[in-house]
Amino acid sequence: MTESEVLIDKRDGLGLITLNRPKAINALNHPMALAISAALQVWANDDEVRTLVVTGAGERGLCAGGDIVAIHRDAVALNGGSPAGAANADSATGVFWRDEYILNALIGRYPKPYVVVMDGIVMGGGVGLSGHGSHRIVTERSKIGMPEVGIGFVPDVGGTYLLARTPGEIGTHVALTTARMSAGDAIAAGFADYYVASEHIPALLETLRTESAEIAIAKFATDAPESELVAQQDWIDACYSADTVEEIVDRLRAHGSPEAAKAATELLAKSPVALKVTLRSLRAARAAKSLEAVLNEEYRVSIASLASHDLVEGIRAQVIDKDRNPQWSPATLVDVTAEQVDAYFVELGDKELGLEASK
Repeated sequence: MTESEVLIDKRDGLGLITLNRPKAINALNHPMALAISAALQVWANDDEVRTLVVTGAGERGLCAGGDIVAIHRDAVALNGGSPAGAANADSATGVFWRDEYILNALIGRYPKPYVVVMDGIVMGGGVGLSGHGSHRIVTERSKIGMPEVGIGFVPDVGGTYLLARTPGEIGTHVALTTARMSAGDAIAAGFADYYVASEHIPALLETLRTESAEIAIAKFATDAPESELVAQQDWIDACYSADTVEEIVDRLRAHGSPEAAKAATELLAKSPVALKVTLRSLRAARAAKSLEAVLNEEYRVSIASLASHDLVEGIRAQVIDKDRNPQWSPATLVDVTAEQVDAYFVELGDKELGLEASK
């Protein structure tokens, strides 16, 4: 990490963290995650810090996710190995994910107000930095999502915990189609708390220097726009409550609405194995009792994904070559076996993440 990739400052009672890779939409890398974790740990016991504030540099977004070019490099090196190989945890990406998920858990149980401005694009790892915070602010420019299945991956960073706790099956729809949530959607889905127009964000940040998070935000927050996803929840719940991805597709196709038909088309363009693993992960996360328990399972799934064909192929198609034509393997849902899905959930022995729920 160069010194400028994340700016960390303390003044006027605030702990200030600014992701500072605007050309990469502030994509998170390992050194940045370590620097943020270190700051949070110090400030948790610092009486001079009463509120944490997290923002992203530039106009495009808080954070577009993790550095997937670096992930692709590791995945290529590991491709062809066992999808359940615990040794993958020792790769650079495996170590990064471990520290990133530890950071996600720390944010989820942070003892001080954690104010995060989710302006612009917030995807993947950006959701991990924001979605578990105590005071999550969105603007009219917010676009929030978990796009993992589109690159042959599975929602992580505690994303399945959030997705599984949305009203009805909205989270399942978002995960399997990689739908983007607007500000209104994000608040309705439980990914955010407050709506503040982007033009008022500078004044809000200034007010936080003299007021508590609750008082400062209340001065600028207004009613969020209505959620289009909530308005469509009837068909979303009816279709996505099925037990298998195949049945979800059948219900979407049979529904008759153009929105459901579009969702079926979008879903079927994604990695078949990632779709099935994601659905199983979401159902398990819904029953989990803590964020830490979900992160532990997400880590197993992520480590397995790292050696998979589809992660390499998905990043190649979407980011490296940009031909937008991934060749998934298996190529269809019917070709994905139960054994292939099970391989993603194999325990990692002494490589387990091992997070314990906060008391």
